[in-house]
Amino acid sequence: MTQPLISVVIPVYREEHNITPCLDRLVPVLAAIGSYEILFCLDPSPDQTEAAIRQHIAGNDNIRLMVFSRRFGQPAATIAGILNCTGQSCVVIDVDLQDPPELIAELHARMLEGHDVVFAQRRSREGESWVKRTVSSLGYKLINAVADCPIPRDTGDFRIMSRRVVEELRFLAESHGFLRGLVAFVGFRQAAVQYDRDPRHAGSGNYNRHLGSLKIGLNGVFGFSTVPLSALLWLGVGIASVSFCLIIAMVILKLILGDAYPIGIPTITILVLFLGGVQLIGIGVLGEYLGRVYEEVRRRPRYIVDRVCNMQVTEDGHGRGAGFTAVPPARADRPAAAAGA
Repeated sequence: MTQPLISVVIPVYREEHNITPCLDRLVPVLAAIGSYEILFCLDPSPDQTEAAIRQHIAGNDNIRLMVFSRRFGQPAATIAGILNCTGQSCVVIDVDLQDPPELIAELHARMLEGHDVVFAQRRSREGESWVKRTVSSLGYKLINAVADCPIPRDTGDFRIMSRRVVEELRFLAESHGFLRGLVAFVGFRQAAVQYDRDPRHAGSGNYNRHLGSLKIGLNGVFGFSTVPLSALLWLGVGIASVSFCLIIAMVILKLILGDAYPIGIPTITILVLFLGGVQLIGIGVLGEYLGRVYEEVRRRPRYIVDRVCNMQVTEDGHGRGAGFTAVPPARADRPAAAAGA
């Protein structure tokens, strides 16, 4: 099979009404660039998303489908698509048309100027509540304040990457799949293209409408920085220092005032509650890191492929290539069979 010029990875879940509108806009853009493949990575949906994709596969041999054994989430689906795409470059985009497919041509043109990554940076965010925009802005500020490598603000997963970036991502086996952070960690020459984000074409998003995905944001903080641990250390040092000074002051006042020294039960109560809150925060931060260590040492697969259509699995969720045969491979369906599904 000839390697396509560009691969487009689209993670999907409950998006039956967005498949056709997305492909109607996406296919002409890719056809104008050159050879292409479109890889849908589907978490099993209760609606007709899979049937809609299979219908288009029957009429377009450049469309592929990968279906997972259960819902692993968008980050895992995105990573699965990236690791199994075959193009010289790889684009990640959502199917809901908030990110315009027409921008791919500009992203590809910028990449040809010598960049390995060109990410789409949001100039405006139509259809999002001010709460979500505020949370997103504060989240990026926090991540960039503590992260070991800067992550561009106002970006999502919408970007184009060269083949060598894809191959570098193959060696990063973190289970969280925070793509923005992983691509920033890989490095190479990167550039931005600004755009105005549109509202969803149809349906509702799979994340909280106001808070977005806090779990993904926390992965950006705890997956790329140890600053929270250091902050806890210095907070403890600060509280201990203040407490030591207060103890000395209390002893001196007690010696001076004697029995007239006031007994401050409310003060003691407040101090106990304050220290208890600090300790719980510390335990929570340690728990976040410990939980991620636990996730990594278990080495569970990031995703499990149940079936594919019009493609072959080149890397499963265990990090094993297509030549590994110790487990039954994903069931492959022919495009012709999909037409009758």
